Amino acid sequence: MTTLAFDAEKFKATTREQWDRHAQGWNAESDKIRQWLRQSTDTMIEMANIRAGARVLDVAAGAGDQTLDIAKRVGPTGSVLATDLSPAILEFAKKKGRRAGYSNIETLAVDAEKLAVVEASFDAAICRLGLMFLPDPGKGLRAMARALKPGGMACTMVFSTPDKNPCVAFLMSITLKHAGIPPRDPFQPGGLLSLGKPGLIDELFRDAGFSRVATTKMAAPFRLPTVRDYLAFVRTSASPILQILDRVDDSARAAAWAEIEDKLSAFNTATGWEGPNELLLTVGQR
Repeated sequence: MTTLAFDAEKFKATTREQWDRHAQGWNAESDKIRQWLRQSTDTMIEMANIRAGARVLDVAAGAGDQTLDIAKRVGPTGSVLATDLSPAILEFAKKKGRRAGYSNIETLAVDAEKLAVVEASFDAAICRLGLMFLPDPGKGLRAMARALKPGGMACTMVFSTPDKNPCVAFLMSITLKHAGIPPRDPFQPGGLLSLGKPGLIDELFRDAGFSRVATTKMAAPFRLPTVRDYLAFVRTSASPILQILDRVDDSARAAAWAEIEDKLSAFNTATGWEGPNELLLTVGQR
C-alpha cells in the first residue's frame, strides 16, 4: 500500500474541474441523494443547533439539497450562505433556492480552506460530505471556526472506515487495479475515506479550537432498485473514481466497471439493491 506525493493546489484544480464538469449530472441525482442522506442530514442540522433566525454557513454545499433544508429551518429572519469550490454546481443551488421561493439563500464560490467571509458572523456551520475532499481538512475547520460567533456550533459529515463503507472501498480498489496503480492508503488526504480513521476527526476539531467535540456514527444504506442504478449515480459524480478512470483506455475502463458491478452485486436483496455506508457526524462549539 502506498501514499502518493500530494500536490494540494493541483488536486484542488482537478477537483474544481471535475465538479464543474459533472455538476449537471450530480444535480440530476438530487432525489436519490436526498433519500439516501435524509436521516443523517436532519441529524446534522439538529447537532449544529440550527434554529429560526440563525445565519448559517453551508461549506461544500454542492447543488444545495441541504441548503434548502437549512433555509426552511431558519425562516425569513435567518439566512444561509452556500459555498463551494465549483461555481458551476453552485448555480444549481442558486436556481433551486429561487424556484423554491427562498430569498434567504446566498452563494459564494470559494476554497473551503480559505473562506472569504466576515469573522464571527455566523451562528452555525455545516459541511455535508465535503470535508474529506480538502487537502488540509484542519485548515478548513479552522476557517469554519473563525466564521462562527463565540458559542456557535459546527457539524460535519464524512465517511467512516473502509470496512463499514465497502461500496466505496471496492470502487477504489478495483479502479486502481485496472489503472495499474498500487493500492493506496485509504486515509491519505483528499480521498472519500480520508477522515474515517478512528479518532482523527475529533482531533482535527479540537486542534481547530472547537470545544465540546463529539462524534456520532450513523448507518446510511444506499437503497436503489438495482446495482446499475448505483453505478449510474457514481458515473455522474465528480469522484476520485472518475478522475482515475479518465486516464485509462476504453478497454480498461470497461473492465473496471464490469468488475465493480459484479462485486457490488453482492448487495442485491429480495427488494432491490442496498449498499452499506456508515457516516461520522462530528460537532464542536467555538
